[in-house]
Amino acid sequence: MSHTAPLGDPALHFWLTRSVARSMGVSLGDAMAEGVLSKKDYADLVTNCRRCALVAHCEAWLGDQGNGAQTAPDGCMHADLFDHLKQQA
Repeated sequence: MSHTAPLGDPALHFWLTRSVARSMGVSLGDAMAEGVLSKKDYADLVTNCRRCALVAHCEAWLGDQGNGAQTAPDGCMHADLFDHLKQQA
């Protein structure tokens, strides 16, 4: 029998995903409005974040970072996408 870890809280991971992007100067809403990111892509970002074991690290990073972050926190599975979106802005 396969055991999978339960997904994290959807609301928490929605805000973590959005907050990391925003700290880097990336608006996921603008990316969707511009057609760069679909609604499904956004939902997948949150779902994938819900699988992450680095929640405490991410929260601490956000607490220290504020706006103006150049990169996502170490270990962030969305770092490459956020970097790409930042370059597009």
